[in-house]
Amino acid sequence: MNRRDFAKALALAGAVGGGLWPMKHAFAQAPTLHKGVAVDPAKLRDLQQAFLDLRFGMFIHLNMATFEEREWGDPTLSPMLFNPRHLDPTQWAKAAKSAGMGYACLTTKHHDGFCLWPTKTGSANVMQSSYPHDVVRAYVDAFRKAGLKVCLYFSILDLRQDIRARTVTLEKVALIKAQITELLTSYGPLTALILDGWNASWSRISYAELPYREIYDVVKSLQPDCLLTDHNAGSYPGPALYYTDIKQYEQHAGQKIPPGSPVPSQSGTTLQSDWFWKTSYPTSELASASTIVEDWLKPFNQNHCNLILNVAPNRDGRFDDNAVARLAEIGRLWKPEGSVATIDRQVTITTPNLAAGRPAWASASDEAVGPDLAFDDNPRTFWLADRGKDEAWVEVRFDAPVVFNTVSVVEPLHEDGYGDTSRIAAYKVQAWRDGAWTDIASGGTPSAYQFHELPPTRAQRVRIWMRGRQPGLSELGLYDEPRSGSPIAHA
Repeated sequence: MNRRDFAKALALAGAVGGGLWPMKHAFAQAPTLHKGVAVDPAKLRDLQQAFLDLRFGMFIHLNMATFEEREWGDPTLSPMLFNPRHLDPTQWAKAAKSAGMGYACLTTKHHDGFCLWPTKTGSANVMQSSYPHDVVRAYVDAFRKAGLKVCLYFSILDLRQDIRARTVTLEKVALIKAQITELLTSYGPLTALILDGWNASWSRISYAELPYREIYDVVKSLQPDCLLTDHNAGSYPGPALYYTDIKQYEQHAGQKIPPGSPVPSQSGTTLQSDWFWKTSYPTSELASASTIVEDWLKPFNQNHCNLILNVAPNRDGRFDDNAVARLAEIGRLWKPEGSVATIDRQVTITTPNLAAGRPAWASASDEAVGPDLAFDDNPRTFWLADRGKDEAWVEVRFDAPVVFNTVSVVEPLHEDGYGDTSRIAAYKVQAWRDGAWTDIASGGTPSAYQFHELPPTRAQRVRIWMRGRQPGLSELGLYDEPRSGSPIAHA
């Protein structure tokens, strides 16, 4: 879908979507949660490593768009259009096994808002279609029977229910929570839940408008071992995990894994030309087996990254013969060798940046570059020290003391006007304590991103002091991550 089509779809959704869901279901379906579900970092790393050990997965895009010759379904069309009358997830699983895949992921709800399971929330779903069967159930049963791990995809953007930028309400958040709850309580243990249509420049639903942590807590309270990943690499680039357990790159959209990335990731692309089936697919050119194996799969596996390859079922609910043959060819060519890259110590940020948008001060700034750019929650903007200075600092202040246990330091490497070489030789993160600055974290060249896990620390003023060649800073992030911690250190 291009920008014009997207704008048209939004307009249509605004006209037809507002009253489609009976709001009386909203809070009845939402789970009761203890806010801030703690996640054990060591257990999370074990789950991330187990995910990387799967190496290779299958994305399965099947939904209303399959029957429309489109990439996004039209939210105004009747669910009766959906009719994969010979649905065969057993064939999908057999084809995945033939390629040497270890897991799969099905699009339970795409951006137009049609659900592939019999949801009780009132949203359009398979029971209102020409194929009144639970597609999610058929998928998970077939893939588990074949010995494959199961993941699900869920779009936050929902054009049928008018869940889009600047329209989010408590009732719509409750609908999202209720649908995720159905998926996580009805289909057994999931390896991962992949989210989409959220905090992206094209969807514009921000984590502030629809709070990420609330959704994360729903998932972790229901299935603590389910990894959560969001398509947000476009907003949070670079070798760091932000608001996701697994970094999700959309290779098909040009997103590339940074060389030497240390974080657990997966890169998604397509066997056919696009995500959803088109009438040309039975005879169209497919990605070659050698490209998939030699250019993508093997290099990714050595870079903490899985390949998840989309194979689109046709309107009968089956894979075309050419796709089945190509998957078997991939399996003959790819024989996993050696061990998968091992995850070292990583930090996953799942809470708001406390420093974002707060008043900022600096030792001096280069021309009109203000210190607020180091606290705007945008890694692509940056503050720059005054010219000729090899020591500098930038500070954030709060109206009252805040508590945080994680600090991120982001240098603007590779950004226009900064360069590809680090300008920071050393830095110290400091808190104002008893009339003086006290060091709470320190480091050398940050290699673009650096995280520090601290005991819970309370402070009203925090700064970073840097030494180097006119150093700069994209972000100094302060986070209070839910986890078991030591007593609060006052500053």
